[in-house]
Amino acid sequence: MKKIIFTVTTDLNFDQRMIRICTSLANAGYDVLLVGRLLKNSKSIDNQPFMQKRLFCFFQKGKLFYAEYNIRLLFFLLFKKFDTVCAIDLDTILPCFLIGKIKNKTIVYDAHEYFTEVPEVVERPFTKRIWEAIADFCIPRIKYCYTVGEGLADIFSKRYSIDFKVIRNISVAKNQDFLKEKNATKVILYQGALNVGRGLEQYIEAMQWIENAELHLAGDGDIRTHLEQLVHDFKVEKKVFFLGKLKPDELTKITQKAFLGLNLLENKGLSYYYSLANKTFDYVQAEIPALHPDFPEYQAIMNKYEIGILLDLDVKKIAHCISDLLTDNKKYVYLQEECRRAKKVFTWENEAMKLLDFYQKI
Repeated sequence: MKKIIFTVTTDLNFDQRMIRICTSLANAGYDVLLVGRLLKNSKSIDNQPFMQKRLFCFFQKGKLFYAEYNIRLLFFLLFKKFDTVCAIDLDTILPCFLIGKIKNKTIVYDAHEYFTEVPEVVERPFTKRIWEAIADFCIPRIKYCYTVGEGLADIFSKRYSIDFKVIRNISVAKNQDFLKEKNATKVILYQGALNVGRGLEQYIEAMQWIENAELHLAGDGDIRTHLEQLVHDFKVEKKVFFLGKLKPDELTKITQKAFLGLNLLENKGLSYYYSLANKTFDYVQAEIPALHPDFPEYQAIMNKYEIGILLDLDVKKIAHCISDLLTDNKKYVYLQEECRRAKKVFTWENEAMKLLDFYQKI
């Protein structure tokens, strides 16, 4: 049985993408270990069909955290037996690359995003140069790579002269019978990290002009305190609610009861511009239309399935669009029907076949 180690810097209970990937490979007969981080407020690890390990770090964020985590991961991998090690994004690639080379094992790189182009890195030139140096050193020397969309695959393949495969970040299919108890109050749902560039400030401001609906923010992140202040400043305390971090099964139940999904992004770097968020397909599987950014990956989907509306981050446009969907039942039902068509195609069960084929070939 081949042993694969995946490495992330996330708290494992909330990483839907890695749970899907590791479960599919474990069910296919691989011995899978997922390594992540242990936070001070981490709860016990949920049982999964694969092994899990969380590394504790004294530093919880910033340069010192990444340095400490990478050192701890390097020594962890040094004394672990494995056939393949897969680094998820740049923040774990260096120890995977070094130990993989030392042990002469297969190394895989999974680029969940364009790490050096996320806003948190783009806005810090020195930090960006460090991560780019790590990428330029490691990625061209790794034979097996994949990412989440065609746009990023094309960019990476040209930049690093390596063939990047595409394995999209798609949700597990949801049974129709499991849906569709709706909330009495119409819920506009955002799920994901509360970070810059994700339209969160605009959603909150727009709620001033939206009637008969609530905005629910499912997630946590760097700007939560700032967002809570905005809720107070715009006097929308009775319309906006923070749900905090939710486990995948909890998030699924909440998404299925929502009226509309939110998935807008500010064009703050190539990572966002070529992104294809998992929440896109969570909304589709829940059969709820959503607002999506007018970026290439979403344009490609909309050309086949009109699963929502493409929009930029203009507060008045957001407010008008949401208000229109709240009152125009014919338009909403049409978009919902398009989601029902798309959900049969965009399933992890279909995408997992590409994942299994990738690992069988290496």
